[in-house]
Amino acid sequence: MKNTTLKLIILSFLQFAVWGAYLTSMGSYLALAGFGSKIWLFFATQGFVSIFMPALAGIVADKWIPAQKVLSLCHALAGLSMLALAWYAMSAGSGAQFGLFYTLYTISVAFYMPTIAISNSVAFNALEVSGKDPVKDFPPIRVFGTVGFICSMLFVNFVRNSQGVQFQNSYEQFFVSGILSIVLTVYALTLPNCPCKPKSAATQSFAEATGLSAFRLFKDSRFAIFFIFSMLLGAALQITNGYANTFIKSFQGNPLFADTWGANNANALISLSQISETLCILLIPFFMKKFGIKKVMLIAMFGWVLRFGFFGIGNPGSGVWLFVLSCIVYGVAFDFFNISGSLFVNENVDPGIRSSAQGLFMLMTNGIGASLGTWVAGLVVNHFIEDTAAYDPEWRTVWLIFAAYALVVGILFAILFKYKHQPEKQ
Repeated sequence: MKNTTLKLIILSFLQFAVWGAYLTSMGSYLALAGFGSKIWLFFATQGFVSIFMPALAGIVADKWIPAQKVLSLCHALAGLSMLALAWYAMSAGSGAQFGLFYTLYTISVAFYMPTIAISNSVAFNALEVSGKDPVKDFPPIRVFGTVGFICSMLFVNFVRNSQGVQFQNSYEQFFVSGILSIVLTVYALTLPNCPCKPKSAATQSFAEATGLSAFRLFKDSRFAIFFIFSMLLGAALQITNGYANTFIKSFQGNPLFADTWGANNANALISLSQISETLCILLIPFFMKKFGIKKVMLIAMFGWVLRFGFFGIGNPGSGVWLFVLSCIVYGVAFDFFNISGSLFVNENVDPGIRSSAQGLFMLMTNGIGASLGTWVAGLVVNHFIEDTAAYDPEWRTVWLIFAAYALVVGILFAILFKYKHQPEKQ
């Protein structure tokens, strides 16, 4: 078991280190590269591809190719595309064209996004084969994913290129991500085998053969409401990833905050969110067993209200403590939704469709939800903020609008999601 645990810890670390290298800092680079008005599109694209890619990869892993090999293949394609993007950005300099840059980015995230759900399936399978309980033993392993994310964030924040520019403001962040993805391409092939679960051709329906049977979960009203609200809450997932770094960095344009540590180290400040996430992951087994999925999801939803609200009323000077509080509640907002939701799906579906069901959860959250959320967020930001690279006091209005949205979603979920917690079954 120790060897399996170590393997899964390394998997989790690398899986999210790939993402952490650019996810929270890409917005600042895009603003400086002249793509500020299109920040929403880059983050919405992660949602667009998540509408179908995780589900397709889950089907392949369930039916035809072992999940660890699907994981390796996806990382290979994602990493090579990201390296090509970084090379193009370096070669083109200030003359980088949006079309080619965006195309390379889209290919990369199209193959990266499925790996989040697939890596979960690989971990759950390995733990079950070892006789362990995923609800209890997965969260401490998943912690190291956040550690990897933090390490990448801090690396691109503090390391500078030969011109003295922080990686978080330059194309080097994409090189870091691509290299890590290639490392994981090789490493994934060393992971425990995840055998496919095909049924005999005589008894298989078309839905079972293709993995579409996971969509039958919508016939269960409880699952239908759960997935719909997962989509609505998923709309909040990428908003701060897309705009928090750019927002905090914009305070450099205000003489009152230009020299503050927070305004000049946005990624390091935001990394407190991931540190909080690391700690909150450890609370999930207790909260899931004690309170059940409904209360845990409600905690997450109201966590998003505070996440956005504190950004709206804080600043990197005397109000930096509000930014810190926003980062602290992020751990609850993200973990109690994303990880608890994944565990809930794993525990309540047939083993034969688990990878497909994880892909469906990914589709609703990081797919449809994130797509719609970042699109609408882009409309809101572009309406109130003329230049995302410049300081604008209207950011307060933007963040409070997002907080109000999360509050409405939380109230509706409390009313509509009918779920009676049974501790002995968790």
